[in-house]
Amino acid sequence: MKFSEIANRVTGISCPIFGISWNPPKLEADIARAVIIFLEDRRVLYNAYELELPNHCLDSVIKIREFLTQKITESGAGSKLSEILRGMRASCRRLLDETQKGWYFDKANNRIEGAGNGMTIEFYSNLGIFRGEMGVFIVHLLIMYGIDCESDLLKIAPLTLPGD
Repeated sequence: MKFSEIANRVTGISCPIFGISWNPPKLEADIARAVIIFLEDRRVLYNAYELELPNHCLDSVIKIREFLTQKITESGAGSKLSEILRGMRASCRRLLDETQKGWYFDKANNRIEGAGNGMTIEFYSNLGIFRGEMGVFIVHLLIMYGIDCESDLLKIAPLTLPGD
């Protein structure tokens, strides 16, 4: 166990005269592992395109973005992990921005409508770009922190897997 891991696990020091107690920050490896576990269950990242419904994809991307924001606050400011998580979050925002450009407010029905409700080649093209960006970030996390990963999530990783 490294010193930084030991230091992060200590919750207090007591002496006969005084004591100090604090809540240490989570280890970066634990945060990275939590991110990978969360992403393993996000079909938007790896499911076949014909099985994806655009509205469900966008909802999932919003959940990913919110989860990443939470993990960024838990990670150390300026850390490499924080940079990767911010990059992932930016990819989420980019997908949402690009896929919602053709949306408008329908006054007659009092709701927001999209061109074909997002089911366009542009949506799937942007989804592919999103998956590619996320795959690069995911590989960085897996390598940096030695994390094991389910094979479904590895479909978007820029790797050559056995059997490919």
